[in-house]
Amino acid sequence: MTLRRQHPIPLYQQLEATLRARIESGQYGTHHRLPSERELALHFGVSRMTVRQALDALAQAGLIYGKVGKGTFISEPKIDQQLAALTGFSEEMHKRGQAATSRVLKAASVSAPKEIATALQIDPKARVFSLVRVRLANGEPLAVENGFLPAHLCPDLLAHDFARESLYDVLRNQYGWRLVRAQQTVEARLATPDELKLLELKPPAPILVMERVTMVEQGFPIEYVRSAYRGDRYKFNALLTPAA
Repeated sequence: MTLRRQHPIPLYQQLEATLRARIESGQYGTHHRLPSERELALHFGVSRMTVRQALDALAQAGLIYGKVGKGTFISEPKIDQQLAALTGFSEEMHKRGQAATSRVLKAASVSAPKEIATALQIDPKARVFSLVRVRLANGEPLAVENGFLPAHLCPDLLAHDFARESLYDVLRNQYGWRLVRAQQTVEARLATPDELKLLELKPPAPILVMERVTMVEQGFPIEYVRSAYRGDRYKFNALLTPAA
């Protein structure tokens, strides 16, 4: 594609659109190394500043990433997760042909903090299982999950190895709970220092924070979870219909 100097759209935006089209069409594959700034400037007949502006815009969109001393590379496509279906992390990754694993940071029985007890509709200071995990797909950390479950609904839950087992599979298969719906909110913010370290991100890094209360068939909640997803790897998708 030839950039048009007399066009009202700035040259760097034209270059950004050209490179974006090549990335999204698959012409540049995942982790493919892009030509250098100098090579792109010569190829398109623009300044290196113009190239740098285009690359900065692509990096902010999560389409490319840089490695110091090695160059600029094409990012993994974002995981497009549907909000209409009640699924867990393991199930979502398996649907995409990726190996889901976890690194367990905490697995303990604790007294429910007031806000957790309210969300789970249990007495304050009732026992809950606290399960904190880094969730990985093909070895790449994608999310940090901090979950709470009422201990009386799933006794001996912590006997399971949640570095490898799916929590939702255990709830369904061992305890017989049928998960039927969830109330969920999503908001964006910058990652905390701990999240940066756990998710292997460089500051400033956007994350998507999800809070979910999962209900069973009998009409009461069995899980409250707060998750931080990598903003450069995730997007959430919802189908909206007109109000009646």
